[in-house]
Amino acid sequence: MATATATKKSRAGSKINFRPLDDRILIEQAECEEMTAGGIVLPDAAREKPQRGAVIAVGPGKLLDTGARGEMSVGVGDQVFYGKYAGTEIELDGRKVVVCRENDILAVID
Repeated sequence: MATATATKKSRAGSKINFRPLDDRILIEQAECEEMTAGGIVLPDAAREKPQRGAVIAVGPGKLLDTGARGEMSVGVGDQVFYGKYAGTEIELDGRKVVVCRENDILAVID
C-alpha cells in the first residue's frame, strides 16, 4: 500500500505536512453523539470519546527484521474502529485527529 501524507493549511496560511512513520496511522475522529436515542441532549462532559474515524494518512509499514517493510492493512479513506485508549489525540488545523499504530485498529468498516 502506498504511503500517504496529510497536508492541511494552518490558520496562518502555511501548510502543515504530516507523514506518519513506520506502522502509524492518522485518523480523523468521527463526531461525538450529541443526543441519545431517547432524545436527551448530552453535555460535553458526558459525551464519550469516539472510537470511529476515517484514515487520512498511512505510514510506509513496520520495518521487519529482514529490512523490508510490512504491508499496511488499511489505506487512506477507510472507515475504522480503534481502541478506546488507543493512540495519541492531537489537533491539526482545528480538527481532532488520532495517531495510532496499525495494531490499535480493531476493524475496517465496509
